[in-house]
Amino acid sequence: MNILPNADRAVIPVEKFTEYILDSYKSRGKAFLFKLVLGYDLSNADKLIKNIRKNIKNYEAVFKGDNGYGLKYEVVMKLTGANGRTAHVLTSWIVEHNKHNKSGTRLTSAYIIKKRRVKND
Repeated sequence: MNILPNADRAVIPVEKFTEYILDSYKSRGKAFLFKLVLGYDLSNADKLIKNIRKNIKNYEAVFKGDNGYGLKYEVVMKLTGANGRTAHVLTSWIVEHNKHNKSGTRLTSAYIIKKRRVKND
């Protein structure tokens, strides 16, 4: 199984969740679904980040190309949320050519998707 490069040291910016993904003003659809389906909102964003970090090495990383800034990957994982329910979450990552962090690997997005076949599911 191909895991995300530098998965152990991948950077997951808290601000990506607190200022965008879970912010109901900036990202209404994503924030609504994370709250409704998995029970995550701004008050427990740290738990979602820990959940992603804990599961990142359990699922296949799919290479999506080079956008000139770095190598793009997607990892779809089945997460159990703060409310005990499960859902498939697509996470997007970049392994930057010009590293701005030690590993070069950084989360760029995350959102809930409809169920699809996921390895190790």
